[in-house]
Amino acid sequence: MLKCNRELLEEIDFDKGQGLVPVVVQDEKSGNVLMVAYANREAIERTISTGYAHYYSRSRQKIWKKGETSGNVQKVKRILLDCDSDTLLYVVEQKGVACHTGEYSCFFRTVAERKDE
Repeated sequence: MLKCNRELLEEIDFDKGQGLVPVVVQDEKSGNVLMVAYANREAIERTISTGYAHYYSRSRQKIWKKGETSGNVQKVKRILLDCDSDTLLYVVEQKGVACHTGEYSCFFRTVAERKDE
C-alpha cells in the first residue's frame, strides 16, 4: 500500500478528460518513460491500495492491472500530480517489459532526431 496524500488526491481534475486522466509511466532506475495510459478515480484508488499500477482501458471500458496476464507488473514507488492537476506520473519498478510489442518501453521508434554537424 502506498502512503496517500488524500488532500492532493482530491485535487485531480478528471473533468478535462471526461472522467479520465493521462498517466505517464517512468522507470524509477533509468528515468526512461515506459508508457502512457489513462486512469479513472477507481483505477488510481486500486493503485494506491495495492501498490501495483492499474489503468482504465478506453477500448475495453474497464480497469486493468498492468501485467495481469503477462506478469510484467509495475510496482508503483511514487505518484506525482502535475501543476495543472490533470496528469499523473507513476514512478515504477518495472518487471519485464512495459510494451505489448515486447519492447522495454513503448517509446522505441524515432520520428525525428537532431544530428548536430
